[in-house]
Amino acid sequence: MPVRAMGGGKVRSTWDATKCRVAQRDGRHGVVEWCVLEAWFDRHRPSTIRARRHARLAAPEDGDALVSASIGPAGEVVALWAAEPDLAELIARTESPGAATFPGTRTSRPVAARVAGYSPEMVVAARISSLRATYPTAQPLPDGRVLVVGSRCRWRPAGPERNATVYDSTGTPLLEGTLGDGIEHVRTTSRGEIWVGYFDEGVFGNFGWGEPESSPPVGASGLVRFSAALTREWEFSSQNAGSSIDDCYALNVTDDTVWACYYSDFPIVRVDEDTVTGRHNEVHGAKALATDGSHVALYGGYRPDGNRLVTGVLTDDRFQVTGEHLLADPDGKPLPAGTRVVGRGPDLHVIAGENWWRLGLEDLEGAR
Repeated sequence: MPVRAMGGGKVRSTWDATKCRVAQRDGRHGVVEWCVLEAWFDRHRPSTIRARRHARLAAPEDGDALVSASIGPAGEVVALWAAEPDLAELIARTESPGAATFPGTRTSRPVAARVAGYSPEMVVAARISSLRATYPTAQPLPDGRVLVVGSRCRWRPAGPERNATVYDSTGTPLLEGTLGDGIEHVRTTSRGEIWVGYFDEGVFGNFGWGEPESSPPVGASGLVRFSAALTREWEFSSQNAGSSIDDCYALNVTDDTVWACYYSDFPIVRVDEDTVTGRHNEVHGAKALATDGSHVALYGGYRPDGNRLVTGVLTDDRFQVTGEHLLADPDGKPLPAGTRVVGRGPDLHVIAGENWWRLGLEDLEGAR
């Protein structure tokens, strides 16, 4: 019996690809009929888990556009807004010869922005009159202060660009510093510690970092903790983790413990009182993780597993998978493009445009 990939010749997921491989193998030898295989695999297809509606992120002012949204240490959303005409400045890209484009590191002019917190009601924390960092993320600090960090940063002989600013509750800048280029994650604690995870360009160098005549990348270790004064306090070492960080895919920060999952071996790593321990993990490509210290949920993966949700438990030396699911919106539909999923403690926060959905490990108890 000839066998084709599902969906008009296209493999929709790893699950369908496995179906096709098994069917092709068995079909050649006449062991099973395709209809029997299809029925068996469909009965064992990963179940769909729906995120729960939690809140809608209301704009602080009419005409505001959402620039970014992250999750603070208390599980609150911290959102950065700007007027719609200014949005392009904050996510600017430049084109080089050959039509290659690169993200800008500074706006061409000062941009007014607003930082708002949601828990889930909105509280406007700061009104920033002259933001210059591009691709910015905001996080709260103690005493009503706000940290805004741009993800890109150039090294220059006269000194690197400063891509981190601490503001007071009125939006007045108090302190500037450099947290490095290639920033993927910024998470603060209630004590004011700042944890930063870097993607590959921040680890290996770009925009002048890592050249013979320049400074090593700030994020060369892949994971760094800074103080509220923007000074480096700690950085990751692979000695006890088993492998170094090439790209910090997932980061979960609580006041007591930090968890990470990173390219290329994707171990699940715990940082507790600056001590690093790692566990073997065969689930590659996860972009977010939630954990209570013993149970773990890993979200994301490489195409076509972008909405994969894998649950499991931590043993002494590895992550043991107990279930595989697909994360969907509250209506059971696939998550829209551009959705961001962030893990804080045992919860996954799903930001889809101005929608804030949640999913906790307790929601997965019956699905593990």
